[in-house]
Amino acid sequence: MIKISLLVVVLLISNISPAGTAEQAPKVHVLEIRGAIGPAAAGFLTTGIKKASAAHAEALIVELDTPGGLDTSMRTMVREILGSSVPVVVFVSPAGARAASAGVFITMAAHVAAMSPGTNIGAAHPVAVGGTMDKTMSEKAENDAAAYIQSIAEQRGRNSAWAAAAVRKSVSITETEALKEKVIDLVSRDLRTLLADIDGKTVKTAFGERKLSTARAEVVREEGGLRQKVLAFITDPNVAYMLMLLGFYGLFFELSNPGAILPGIVGGICLILSFYSFQTLPVNYAGFLLILLAIGLFILEVKVISHGLLAIGGVIAMTIGSLMLFDTPGSMIRLSLWVVLPAVVATALFFIVVVRLVIRAARRQPTTGAEGLIGTEGVAHTDINKGEGMVLLHGEMWSAHADESISKGERVVVGGVSGLRLKVRKLREGNT
Repeated sequence: MIKISLLVVVLLISNISPAGTAEQAPKVHVLEIRGAIGPAAAGFLTTGIKKASAAHAEALIVELDTPGGLDTSMRTMVREILGSSVPVVVFVSPAGARAASAGVFITMAAHVAAMSPGTNIGAAHPVAVGGTMDKTMSEKAENDAAAYIQSIAEQRGRNSAWAAAAVRKSVSITETEALKEKVIDLVSRDLRTLLADIDGKTVKTAFGERKLSTARAEVVREEGGLRQKVLAFITDPNVAYMLMLLGFYGLFFELSNPGAILPGIVGGICLILSFYSFQTLPVNYAGFLLILLAIGLFILEVKVISHGLLAIGGVIAMTIGSLMLFDTPGSMIRLSLWVVLPAVVATALFFIVVVRLVIRAARRQPTTGAEGLIGTEGVAHTDINKGEGMVLLHGEMWSAHADESISKGERVVVGGVSGLRLKVRKLREGNT
């Protein structure tokens, strides 16, 4: 009887478990990658794929909007996608988003590539960090990138000819053209529409084929950690630009006022962070040198009388340099004019007005203490015949001596201070 009861319990449990499992809605993990592709984006995607795999997610959807970024980080992301056991869906969204440069490779590598209306993809020509490459190196980089993207496109069954043209000719197309040219798999209005559109689709992963069941999937959004958020923030070109300027300001203050400490610390940190950001961005060093020249001209304006010519030259150099800083062939990364213009005006005012006032204050004659007495006028209270005497100064009696004879009542001027004893001389017209 006991055996029969145990058998009934086992059968009940075996019947309940599959039903309970079947009732659980599948999960789809979603993460956003916005801005330049760099170590932060690569780390975020790698972590996202691992989490989705551990959670046995139905798919990992990457909402992408990028102007491009580092080749090494892009290749890391492509490698992670190609080797993922979880189907990775790259969704270029929302409207106005783009998958440019490195973003083209990432989109091509996805198991499912989708775009929302009002987006574009393309312009994948390799760009040197620093702005220029000689002809031989440019050809090598171009051929390598073209072969790489063609290999990815062929593996995913996408248009390899267009992929090569995106690298060699920097072509760019809209989502409608991309669908027509078989660059992507579908166009979806939003995330929920995308989940319905890819439902039932079979994809080939590194671990075999998977049939997607996403129509009623639960969406789990992955948030980047503090490290990813900080790195993503400072690699924004506008933020990197402001960090560079703040670094220059801080170091200039520290060098002008040794011992201030705080400006030097803040300036050094900002400058190092900006240089880290420049590693992930296509910096044009001609623009960087123009900015340095502008700062030099502003400093000279403070110290040299140029009737404003140096300041005008500094404003022109800084404006052109700022616009050129990330302006390299094939790159879609640009500084915003709403950042450049206020920064140029603030920098000019900083050096021409603030720094000038600081320098004038440093050069101004002291008005307190012993040094503040030098040049002060008083009246001889007694005769001073090349020896000791008394003078009245600011209503106070001071012991004084002189190298000349001074009569009582004559006006005198302080020429030096030794302890509580003043050295004075006669005040003559036109002489102080």
